[in-house]
Amino acid sequence: MKWIKNATLFVIFILTVTTIFCYLFQDKLVFQADSLSRDYHFELNQPYEEFFINTPDNTTLNALWFKPTEPAKGLVLYFHGNADNLQRWGQYAIDITQLGYELLMIEYRGYGKSSGTPDEAALYSDASFIYQWAKENSSHDKIILYGRSLGSAVATHLAAEVQPDLLILETPFAELIEASFLRFLFAVAPLHSKFATKEFVDKVKCKIIIFHGTNDWVVSLKSAERLKPLLKKDDEFIIVPDGGHYNLTDYELYHRKLAEVLQ
Repeated sequence: MKWIKNATLFVIFILTVTTIFCYLFQDKLVFQADSLSRDYHFELNQPYEEFFINTPDNTTLNALWFKPTEPAKGLVLYFHGNADNLQRWGQYAIDITQLGYELLMIEYRGYGKSSGTPDEAALYSDASFIYQWAKENSSHDKIILYGRSLGSAVATHLAAEVQPDLLILETPFAELIEASFLRFLFAVAPLHSKFATKEFVDKVKCKIIIFHGTNDWVVSLKSAERLKPLLKKDDEFIIVPDGGHYNLTDYELYHRKLAEVLQ
């Protein structure tokens, strides 16, 4: 039957084209960077100090340092999700500073005002470098790592290396391939980046707090729950009913629990 043969060839053609496309352009799908000019002025909901930090490989990373109005209890180092830039992510700093902590928010290489090109190994290396820079430029002994979505893998990898005072993960995945926008596309093509949070969690000695919503269509609760067996007895996995990937800050439970762990 000729039509079956033609349909089969068409499906094979589509799968081949999709595989090639995904392989060649996967970094654009994973790292959805939104660049900014060097002189761009951030319009945020609280004061900040801006830094440009040079890495050992001559990449320049942009960073924003937020401070509370009262003497700070410590420093939170924040690693954001895979899209946009600090103009978006800086709006969330107030959730931390209003609880009495300073917050240092790093822009990944290739994002916002940062130079360079992002990749998994570079993000891990940059995180380690920034952690040491933060220790040298802060008077605080207490340092907390906060990772959101893609940043959860970066923060967990760093936590396994430096052992901070606390690790907070918001909407984490067990591994990157389980994110909905990649899961189906890369069923037919290899994914360069693993960002396998599950490989680092059991190496973290400090307390771990995980926030995840039941209606997260980007990173399913099921993916995050794969981290549960790796958690220690005193770690917490906080489920926000009806919470999605982008709106956990809309829920009182998130703020109440965050205040408890940052007491």
